[in-house]
Amino acid sequence: MGPNSSAFSRLYGPKGWAALGAVACVIFVVFPLLNLIVPAASPLHVSAYWVTLIGKIMCYAIVALAMDLIWGYAGILSLGHGLFFALGGYAFGMYLMRQIGSDGQYRQPMPDFMVFLDWKEFPWQWWSSDSFWWCAMLVVVVPGLLAYVFGYFAFRSRVRGVYFSIITQALTYAAMLLFFRNATGFGGNNGFTDFRRILDIPIATPQARMTLFAVSGAVLIGTLLLGRFIVTSKFGRVLAAIRDAEQRVMFCGYDTVHYKLFVWTLSAVLCGIAGALYVPQVGIINPSEMSPANSIEIAIWVAVGGRGTLTGAIVGAGIVNGAKSYLTQAFPEIWLYFLGLLFILVTLFLPQGVVGLARRWTRTG
Repeated sequence: MGPNSSAFSRLYGPKGWAALGAVACVIFVVFPLLNLIVPAASPLHVSAYWVTLIGKIMCYAIVALAMDLIWGYAGILSLGHGLFFALGGYAFGMYLMRQIGSDGQYRQPMPDFMVFLDWKEFPWQWWSSDSFWWCAMLVVVVPGLLAYVFGYFAFRSRVRGVYFSIITQALTYAAMLLFFRNATGFGGNNGFTDFRRILDIPIATPQARMTLFAVSGAVLIGTLLLGRFIVTSKFGRVLAAIRDAEQRVMFCGYDTVHYKLFVWTLSAVLCGIAGALYVPQVGIINPSEMSPANSIEIAIWVAVGGRGTLTGAIVGAGIVNGAKSYLTQAFPEIWLYFLGLLFILVTLFLPQGVVGLARRWTRTG
């Protein structure tokens, strides 16, 4: 066994790699064939609705993985991760708005909301927003920098537990109120919408939608492998020790601030990337993505699937958002009650989530 094979076996065993390969086959082969090749009249055809829905859920699963890295393995419960998700969406949304060009309602080179507000030039934060690579860099840098600065002061001040969670929620709420203002230059309460192109390629074509779907799947798989690499390394073992007994880890000579700050910043960057993939597929980004309720829902995804498992985060995001997609159409008045009941039941009867329950059944079986 060479060093590469040992590294692979550290991440997953043969069954794990086989399952991951099967998922990759579905994302990169089965779905494109059923959507692009199979005729729409066939019962095997996968419609654009399902491509968009599952692409959106995969973006949410990336956020759930990012949350599980800090909550499940470092014991840091954030109730503000919706902010980093939205910042990534807004950063890439600026580029998408510039790609509209003069095809907007007012036939002006500026976004419609700027023309409506009688703005004569782009504000400073829109500088070079017509560059794909500049905005792609902002997707990573803006959430990462904000998380680093916030985390540096919070962790250095030994803010932890419920106090840290409340501060992250307050930060998200303040940002939401800021983005609701028209003066910020981000479209106010309407946000960004009516996207037309990426790299001058129309978004609405089936090929473009499937490309976004496949990219989302690739990033999801990459995020999962990155998470496994971290948590199975010495760094991950130190994170778990910090989660269980931070004082003891400090007495052993480890600087826990650096460990927590790294995984916290990485988690924010992953959320920003997920937001950037989410926006062109869903077609809108507005300040409601920063609402405290959305950030709480992210924690529910992880709790439902199984905290500290990574795979559980993906499963939880799929279960909750799949149910949400159905219930908001069939029974819109009971969706929030269902979400609250689900969280209570999982907390009381499934503390290790769905994945934990499945593992128990496997062992007993």
